[in-house]
Amino acid sequence: MTEEPVLYETRGAVALITLNRPQALNSFTRAMHQALWAALDKVEADTAIRAVVITGAGRGFCAGADLAEFDFEPGPDLVKRADPGPVIEQAFNPTVRKLQALRVPTVAAVNGVAAGAGASLAMTCDLAVAASGASFIQAFSKIGLIPDAGGTWFLVKKLGLARAMGAAMLGDKLSATDAKEWGMIWDVAPEGEDCVEAAMKLAQRLATLPTKALVATRLLLRGAASRDLDAQLDAERDMQSALGKTHDYIEGVMAFREKRPAQFKGE
Repeated sequence: MTEEPVLYETRGAVALITLNRPQALNSFTRAMHQALWAALDKVEADTAIRAVVITGAGRGFCAGADLAEFDFEPGPDLVKRADPGPVIEQAFNPTVRKLQALRVPTVAAVNGVAAGAGASLAMTCDLAVAASGASFIQAFSKIGLIPDAGGTWFLVKKLGLARAMGAAMLGDKLSATDAKEWGMIWDVAPEGEDCVEAAMKLAQRLATLPTKALVATRLLLRGAASRDLDAQLDAERDMQSALGKTHDYIEGVMAFREKRPAQFKGE
């Protein structure tokens, strides 16, 4: 019986999504993308879910695209058949866009190597926690390509231009510790601690917070670089006004005034 390429389970208010092709270091096939979209659709449909953790089965997080899906058979139209553009347009880009637009915060539990688009996947999530032995590598220059799945955008945003240039051009392996110091990820789980459990704790904490405010924060922070200050001030005003109509805003202020813990509902 064929294993499902993506596993989905819920733990309270947190959904755990596991890329499940461990024999191929969880490299992406079109079928895996589609299974991941289906899992994200479950999150969208289940209002009880308030945060998501994404991880990989086995010893790797994700090794990017499965090159076995590309047609390099010698013969006519080789260049056309081997073109990576269609799979980026039809699979990787929709995955990034769905994650960026998800209605709840996301945490990557990087349990092993995150290579190529796998590193991009980790950076696409709102927060990332890596195992102490995990690593990140931009392997594209080794095969004559560029970072994709948002890699050129995320690297500059998170690392700054100088480090992004070095990581992308040289393709050297980056340790989990360096990834944290450089700003690629949020944290590294203590040695010997399961990074999935560390990520779950973080997600469970996020799940108790005002979900709409968290997602609005994501939206404004990621759009800040494309606006000048005046435009950002206007965007903040409009978002605050919209959030002011939510249950969690009223509850948060009332709880503060009454000196009690807030009971947010994500509404």
